[in-house]
Amino acid sequence: METGQNKTQNPNQKLRRRFRASIAKNPIDSHRIRKITGSFAFIEHRFLRNGFWESLDHHQLLLYLFLIIVADRNGLSYYSYDRICTLLRICVEDYILARNALIDKDLLAFDGNLFQVLSLPERVVQRLHL
Repeated sequence: METGQNKTQNPNQKLRRRFRASIAKNPIDSHRIRKITGSFAFIEHRFLRNGFWESLDHHQLLLYLFLIIVADRNGLSYYSYDRICTLLRICVEDYILARNALIDKDLLAFDGNLFQVLSLPERVVQRLHL
């Protein structure tokens, strides 16, 4: 048998694909449909699908999502650590651990004053501290 021919497909996969395609999605509350009216933040679907979400702990997720929300179109923001800690209700130690983990995972750049949320790397980065 040649590669790519006669591949057997799980019948459940076909059913799931067909079911997913046939779901009609209508707004539950048509008076409250979100609209982009000013600044706008986005998170790639890949963040969830490719394991980035799972790779972060609670404080890392909280800080990452916050920095996405406050960033400009280039991913830049300049909130101070004390303001971030107050808004996120986390202590300085947890902030530093989360910030450093996001840097190590190649999701965030920080120069001491300015944050940049980076484009997602090709895959989840797992770096170990020794």
